Amino acid sequence: MSWESSAEYYRLINEAVRAELGGQHSAKLLLYSIDFAELERMQVDGEWDAATTLMLEAADRLVRGGADFLLICANTMHKVAPAVQAAIPIPLIHVVDATAKKVCAAGVRRVGLLGTRYVMEHDFYTRKLTEQYGLEVLIPNMADRAIVHSVIYDELCLGKIEDASRIEYLRIIDDLAARGAEAIILGCTEIALLVKPEHTPFRLFDTTAIHAETAVTRALHS
Repeated sequence: MSWESSAEYYRLINEAVRAELGGQHSAKLLLYSIDFAELERMQVDGEWDAATTLMLEAADRLVRGGADFLLICANTMHKVAPAVQAAIPIPLIHVVDATAKKVCAAGVRRVGLLGTRYVMEHDFYTRKLTEQYGLEVLIPNMADRAIVHSVIYDELCLGKIEDASRIEYLRIIDDLAARGAEAIILGCTEIALLVKPEHTPFRLFDTTAIHAETAVTRALHS
């Protein structure tokens, strides 16, 4: 939910709408941008009830603004997605559902997962992948999880793209591949700012791009 990845969502959604409709078309959308520092503190302190309240307030504003459906533009905050969906009268497009459908359609059964430590270590994300979609999920070892998490919060969310961090991420991806991962889910909306398909021969599933594409399809074809 940093504005760095929010800007990516905005760009991707508008590009997809223009590609499909042509001309000067752009997306009709509502964007509620939170102060990420507040949310990051709640995450660190384990104040997930407070974070849920923050998300519910944001969702309510979007519903009252006339939104037809809702996206939570962050993988980590899908931890509270069930509470948000239960509180609003419009559909929530879940990032794991959108991504897992792409993974399964590609015939991939064993994936490596990169994301914040909450995505990699809490079970709200991996459980949905395994129980609902039958995927086997591999995560980095403890030391590498710390690296992945630190780069997200200390660099990517602050707009810092460091070659040294990309090298570390690629090493971690190679390790997951060596352990049997057939593809990697970039389970944080900022990671694609650092690691792109041209950086590795390994198959990547970019949750930001997939989520944005799913939203456009829903808006234009439902």
